[in-house]
Amino acid sequence: MNRSWIKKTVAFSREAVNLFFHLLTGCNLSCRHCYINPAQHGTNRLALETIEAWLRAFSNKSHRANVIFLGGEPTLHPALPLAVKAARAMGFQSITIDTNGYLFNDILSKVTPSEVDFFSFSLDGATATVNDAIRGEGSYETCLAGIRKAIRRGFHTSLIYTVSAENLHELDRMPTLLSTLGIERFFIQVIGIRGRSASAVEADPAAAGQVRPDEWLDIIPRVAGEAARLGIPVTYPKVYLDPEEPFACAGIAADNYFIFPNGRVYRCPLCEDYPLHSLAFKDGRLVSRAKVTEADLFPLTLPEGCVMNRIIQPGNIQYAPDGSPLHRIACCMLKEEVVPDR
Repeated sequence: MNRSWIKKTVAFSREAVNLFFHLLTGCNLSCRHCYINPAQHGTNRLALETIEAWLRAFSNKSHRANVIFLGGEPTLHPALPLAVKAARAMGFQSITIDTNGYLFNDILSKVTPSEVDFFSFSLDGATATVNDAIRGEGSYETCLAGIRKAIRRGFHTSLIYTVSAENLHELDRMPTLLSTLGIERFFIQVIGIRGRSASAVEADPAAAGQVRPDEWLDIIPRVAGEAARLGIPVTYPKVYLDPEEPFACAGIAADNYFIFPNGRVYRCPLCEDYPLHSLAFKDGRLVSRAKVTEADLFPLTLPEGCVMNRIIQPGNIQYAPDGSPLHRIACCMLKEEVVPDR
């Protein structure tokens, strides 16, 4: 199937709520770009009672809230099926499980397609050679087997590909692989200097692995269009604003929550390596934290665009001889969506 496609920037809205709920930080893999930072996010595994209490904190928004259960690897948590059922009973709009494909604890037999809207699999190469160098030996074949098993069980599936200098050259092979597998949605992510990546950069600045602006602006939209031509919708970060496009911060204009096992709740994922969280769970209640937090930084304006990017990972900004930025950086939550023209 080959069809035309439509691209649009997805405007921020406070009508949709997204809960990125990390049930634990433990994982069976050690992906080189993993953003999890146990020192800042905790090493504990949340009890089911705590998961349910924290979900209830958003129950007044549940009818328009999407829950994404993450880790670490969330299927390592034995209570994940019960957490899914609790979220569904509370009326959350959609439920996604992000997974590396190992699908521990026989998760596919303990939840149903009516309870989980999507299983979202992570793969970082079109071949085992590239993927396994990033994610770990055997992870490619295991992930593909997990995708096939989930589809046979009737689950909707999506796939996340985190683009870096190590795997950019294989991105153009992904649309065909996705179509062959039967993947329904494709998410292209940009590598962030967070967690394990940040630690690597501290030891060796050349280890950042980020792609150049010209590479991102040329290759990502083109591959997204190819996937859409095959009938697969694609979402990816905008990263670079158009010349006259106004900057908007999701911390102000959207309603996203990044929840970690130690009770920290961030509104901006770029802040997650630092104790800048604007919210926290205390005794089961979601409370605001005193200054200074990420919320105090969101209103600031800079020629470079995103304030948090300028503070936390300034290495991805290039400047002209006069000191002006060559590109303004968009909020990391601003997405482009490329969909088949039906």
